[in-house]
Amino acid sequence: MSETRTFTLVEFAARFGGEVLGDGQKRITRVATLSGADADSIAFLANPKYRSQLDATRAGAVILGPAARDATRLPRICCSDPYAYFARVSALLNPPRAAPAGCHLSAVVDSTAHVAPSASIGAHASVGPGARIGAHTIIGPGCRIEADAVVGTQGHLHPNVVVYERCVIGDRVIVHAGAVIGADGFGFARQASADGAGTWLKVPQVGRVVIGDDVEIGANTTIDRGAIDDTVIGDGAKLDNQIQVGHNVRIGAHTAIAACVGIAGSAKIGRHCQIGGAAGILGHLEICDGVTISPFSLVMKSIRKPGVYSGIMPLSEHREWLLRAAQLGRLDDLAQRLANLEKQSKR
Repeated sequence: MSETRTFTLVEFAARFGGEVLGDGQKRITRVATLSGADADSIAFLANPKYRSQLDATRAGAVILGPAARDATRLPRICCSDPYAYFARVSALLNPPRAAPAGCHLSAVVDSTAHVAPSASIGAHASVGPGARIGAHTIIGPGCRIEADAVVGTQGHLHPNVVVYERCVIGDRVIVHAGAVIGADGFGFARQASADGAGTWLKVPQVGRVVIGDDVEIGANTTIDRGAIDDTVIGDGAKLDNQIQVGHNVRIGAHTAIAACVGIAGSAKIGRHCQIGGAAGILGHLEICDGVTISPFSLVMKSIRKPGVYSGIMPLSEHREWLLRAAQLGRLDDLAQRLANLEKQSKR
């Protein structure tokens, strides 16, 4: 069982900055929400909609922004970004469980693989020929690292992650359970057949997946290898659970993508973008830096200008939805008729 960690507000401020108000020697052992906190907890207020919970909270201390600096008499830390500060405090109080260095007796490591002495290889994991595992990286139980794949330093692959041959994962990367890195992309060429229906001919997928540093990839997310060039995930990108990334996709640094997004092959997504859950992005499109796409949107053309984009039909009763959908299908005809009327009125 891990030892309980405890810090004072002054110690937090020494590490992360911020202004301490009230009892700076108040000791904190855990993080909590305003509504669920107790006297040993620190909570935070980042969204004004939860302001009413501040008055009733039982937290031992709180993290506030400048606008709420004097909104409570509780011991507190005032900072410019309470949510980010809370994340740092939580990471300090909840460090990851240490894994023993070395290979589990049931792990299979090829004699030509290079595994750093400080790395940890879990039960029933396998590391293929020529693969490289960096220092202090944890390869969880049941993982498969195939031939000539590279996993950098201080990473953590949770159970049953598969990294296909020659793929490259950078430093400090977290990959959650069941993710697959480098499976074949959906590449098939249609060829004629005697019956005229045609058949599909598989196109060999000879590229790699290359993942930068400080990336996090959610559970059961799949990232396909490139058909010819590589599929590339930039530094600091964050991918949620159950995302499909097609072959030859490029995702820029520090872009965040929520769960169940589907990205078709050869799409290019810029830096610092935010893609909402269940959005779909068609292949061969380009999305520039700084774009936010709302959940459930379908991106059917390239986006050249930063901003927020939505493509969602509002929820309504089914009969009403069918009527609206039918009306949308007639918009082109209505627009043409309106244009004709405008031409006639100018004669």
